[in-house]
Amino acid sequence: MNLSNFKTGDANEIDVRATFAEELIRHAGKLAQDGFVAQSQQKIMMKGPQDFLTETDLVVEEFIRSALLEKFPDDGFFGEETGGIGEENYWVVDPIDGTANFARGIPHYCIAIAFVSNNEIELGLIFNPPFDELYVSRKGAGTTRNGDVVRVSGIEDIDATSVEVGWSNRLPNLGYLNILAEVLSEGANARRASSGALGLAYVADGRSDGYVELHMNAWDCLAGLLMVLEAGGVIAGTCLSEDLRKGGSVLAATPEIAPVLSNASGIAINN
Repeated sequence: MNLSNFKTGDANEIDVRATFAEELIRHAGKLAQDGFVAQSQQKIMMKGPQDFLTETDLVVEEFIRSALLEKFPDDGFFGEETGGIGEENYWVVDPIDGTANFARGIPHYCIAIAFVSNNEIELGLIFNPPFDELYVSRKGAGTTRNGDVVRVSGIEDIDATSVEVGWSNRLPNLGYLNILAEVLSEGANARRASSGALGLAYVADGRSDGYVELHMNAWDCLAGLLMVLEAGGVIAGTCLSEDLRKGGSVLAATPEIAPVLSNASGIAINN
């Protein structure tokens, strides 16, 4: 696959990165979807309990890593499968978020890419290959889905809301169950679809009203958090620390629903 020859010396380097990343993530999505169609023929490995790894994860991450570092050799790279390092400017990549779905033939997975500069999320991209939906967000410039501007939902009645409660095997199950019980007792509908990145994107475009999880890795959450913020939502959590690479707790919601999720999870909202 040949990608356009963008140059880093152009007037606005964030523009250059954004344009290149959009083309790149669509090419990567083609690789991912090809792997999804043939997933019954590929080897599935386990990194830990309920932590899946497929051959496609590795292929897609290497494709993205190689392309980014070729075009932007001074940028760092931080990927789920191959790690990496970056201090000032770096890319954060999840080649397949929702690998458990992917491995079972469920078309709910995505590729997530974020660009961080001086510990600020400047770009976020999430691509859902099965439905050809590309979310793009840029700091200070809003969030789009396939080029159309999206906003968080305007639902104010908690009884009409749907939120996603994510789960991490890094923490005791009781914490997740307590949040779920509290959210349900408030009257919200709760779901878990096993792709945190898509869960955040769905808050940004109003398909969900909130997302909360007690621990997410940077590659799962950074792109989506920028999308929610730029779409008019509230974001909070220890993931927004002095080092974005560390990950942590995540809350993303409409302004009306954020206090409910904050009370249920114990994740403070900074006003």
